[in-house]
This record gives sequence, structure tokens and C-alpha cells, in this order.
Amino acid sequence: MQQLVPSSATRAAKLEREPCLGLVLGGLLVPVSARPKKPRKGKPPSRRSSPLGELNFWESRFWLSFFLVFMKALFVHAHFDDYEFSTAGTFEMWRRQLGGDFRARLIICTDGAAGHHRMSREETARVRLAEQLESAKLAQCEIEPLLLPNGKAPREACLQVDSDLLAALWKAIRDFEPDYLFVPPVPSDSLAGLHVDHVAVAEAVRKVAYMINVPHAFTPEYPSDEPKPKSCKVPVILTAYDGYMFGANSYDLAVDVSAAFDLMVDMTWCHQSQVTEWLPWVGRHDMAVPKSKDEWRVTLEHRYTKRNRELGLGGQPMVEVFGVTAWGEIPTLDQMKADLPNLITPAETEVRLAKRLAQWHGE
Repeated sequence: MQQLVPSSATRAAKLEREPCLGLVLGGLLVPVSARPKKPRKGKPPSRRSSPLGELNFWESRFWLSFFLVFMKALFVHAHFDDYEFSTAGTFEMWRRQLGGDFRARLIICTDGAAGHHRMSREETARVRLAEQLESAKLAQCEIEPLLLPNGKAPREACLQVDSDLLAALWKAIRDFEPDYLFVPPVPSDSLAGLHVDHVAVAEAVRKVAYMINVPHAFTPEYPSDEPKPKSCKVPVILTAYDGYMFGANSYDLAVDVSAAFDLMVDMTWCHQSQVTEWLPWVGRHDMAVPKSKDEWRVTLEHRYTKRNRELGLGGQPMVEVFGVTAWGEIPTLDQMKADLPNLITPAETEVRLAKRLAQWHGE
């Protein structure tokens, strides 16, 4: 039986009454319900995650019992649906592997007010936040709409890198202290397409990365009375695929997300104002209006098949891909292979990555 598509405004009114896992407001996590957690299974924690360094599995479990999680992943991007189209499958595979030992947060860096052609800016922002909360409930992710030092969300469609954006990202990253930080890529090809908001987020994270463990970098914006500042963990920073850069994307790591595809369909389908209204209308995305979730599933599967071909991964399972940067902590290949779920990176790509990482480590 096909699922008919209600209007965005009708859905938003309903969604605003339903909770997700957590909404971060003013730096405080407001906990709410989510789909039940699955028990942890799969690989033990990597040695990097152990608070005392090189520990065996049981020693690690003892020390980790003092902490809520041993792996934290942060996704920072521009818009309310960017996560679902780039990284949601990987986070879900991670969650299935680690269960309650995995914690994820999404930081959205614009107000979402420009992404519709019929609704007003105010209604668009309200609807898109409600859609994101519904999706996050399925994903078991915390949501943090980024606020600048003045308490306002950055305006969509004209995001620029300035001291306020850098300060807000600095504080948000330091507050969460992720092990891995996922962000959009910085375009290197002048012929590639781009979205101004995506590029601004990428450039801002790149510029603020060194400052993550600089405790007084943005104290004029966020005063601190700590007599002795604490050291802050600097994450490994990975870049995610960007559909606006079609033809200019590259990757270092490939994650098989085919087992999470049903959830990816459900999560993207939450963004009704986008997949059934805005994206087909704007014309950039080669999409017809899906009349049901079944039709949307076919469309989404086609998008991933097309992505695989673009990346030279035709014939491979459905993947999400990531680039490894030297913006934050420089990882080792063994570390990432121990940490990340379901990697199916081609051998030749892995060899190139290993050589680059060795150079970054001065080997």
C-alpha cells in the first residue's frame, strides 16, 4: 500500500509535538525519547579510545565503564537534510556495531529559511526544523542548531566565514569533544559546482580546527572563569561527499551502508518539504516528484548508484565515502580501520591513503 504525501505544513504541526533523541539548546542537551537502542555487538573499542592508552580489551571495558560512551561522532553541515544524504548510513552502521557505546550529534549551521519556493521564510524554517527532529528520532542523534554569539542562527543561502561563525563552531566542537568530526569538503576544482553554505562550513571548520585546543581563542565571545583551562580533545576530521560538487568529489574511505538503506529511506522521507517539493522544483537535482515512499526509495537508490559510478565504484555495494584531512588529529590507517564500521575501501585507494598519512606523520 502506497503512503500518500501530506503537505509540509501539516506534517510540521504534527512533528513539533513528537520528540527526538535530544535537542541542544543554549549548550544544554534536552533529552527526549527515541527508537529503542540495540545491544552492542561487533568490534571492541579501539585502543585510541581508552583513557589510559594501550590497554587490553577487559582493561578498556573497566575504564570505559566510568564514561557514557567510548565513541563520539559529530556531523557539522549547513542544512537540515545534509546529514541524511551524506553520512546517515555510516552513523547507523556505527550504532549497530557499538550500541549504547556510540553517541552522535548533528550541528546545523543555518536557519533553514531559504529552502522552499512557496512557504514564507519563517514557515520554511519551522517546517524544516520539525522535519529534522523527526529524522533525528529515527537516527538516535542529538540535534544542535548552531547559534552565533548574539544568540541568532546564521542566515541560510549567504553563510560567510567570519569571527562569529568561527567562535560558534569552536564552542560547539569543544562542548561535545568528538572522536570524529564529519564536515563538507573544500572544493579544489574551480569548474566544480558548489553551494555557498557548504563551502562556508568547510572553510570555517578548517580554519578553526587548530583553535579547538586553544582555550582562550574566543573568550571575548564566550567568556570563561575557569582558573585552569582544561585540555580539549582534537578530533579526526573527515570530509563527506557533496552532491553540489558533482564530478569533483574524491575519497579516501568507503563505507558499505547497504544494510542501513531502509532507514536512510525513512530518514530522507521525513524531509517532505525537500524531497517532494523543493528539490524537484529547483531543478538542480534531476528528480521527479515522488508520489509515495516506494517511489522515493527508487529515486534514492538511483542517486546512490549514480554516485558509485561517479566515484569509480560501479558494481560495488551502496557506499558513503569520506576524505581524510590533516586539519585536526592526524590518524593512522590502523586506527581508522579499527574505529570505522563496514569499510570496503579499494586496495589501491587504501595504499595511497597510507602513503599520505605516513608523510603527514613524518615517516
